[in-house]
Amino acid sequence: MSDDPSALRPLPHGYTNHTTGDGKVVVKRYVGPDAEERKRREHRLLTRLHGLLPVPPVLDTGPGTVTLGHLPGVPAQELLDAGHGPEVLAACGRVLRLLRSVDPGVAGAGPAPEGSVLVHGDFGPNNLLLDPADFTVTGLLDWEFAHPGEPVEDLAWCEWIVRAHHPAQAGALRHLFDAYGQPAPPWPRRRAAMLAQCARLEEFCRRRDPDGPGARQWQERGRRTAGWPELP
Repeated sequence: MSDDPSALRPLPHGYTNHTTGDGKVVVKRYVGPDAEERKRREHRLLTRLHGLLPVPPVLDTGPGTVTLGHLPGVPAQELLDAGHGPEVLAACGRVLRLLRSVDPGVAGAGPAPEGSVLVHGDFGPNNLLLDPADFTVTGLLDWEFAHPGEPVEDLAWCEWIVRAHHPAQAGALRHLFDAYGQPAPPWPRRRAAMLAQCARLEEFCRRRDPDGPGARQWQERGRRTAGWPELP
């Protein structure tokens, strides 16, 4: 833990939970539906993935919190907005290909379903740290929604994050698919995976606040996504 809790400051780009840090440690406090379950899942994944993927080390855990070691790097979404679309999305593709080599059984207490892969659950530049000098991935963050699933889930969600939040860089998405190293699933399958994730997040928000703006926002995002054409 930090020697001086008062030195902890809110970190940017945190949306679901309360995340603070002081440049040495990051303290993540889980809030909302299934908070304790999400905490246990992330703690389990980070412990099991240490040494396999660039994940932060777990330093401590407590009621509703996990304390992590600080990782170097710049949030990939900031580099994306700075105009480095090809480099950032190629980095996303490379680390996603590495993720596919991990046994999906690490996500649970028993063997994963046959044919499944380890799905991050919120994969994209929003949860990557990169070295701005060479765009090496220094951190893959936020594992609380990880689960065994289909390869299309993470690939499609990375595409969704770019198209929804960084549309100026959508033309660079081919670098994601090229670096991933496998044929991209057909557009109807990718869009279906995007819509399923939008629906899951809408349901999550409804459980947190049935009449709140979050659920309406995800409902509207689902509507917009349903109308997206495939990019040329």
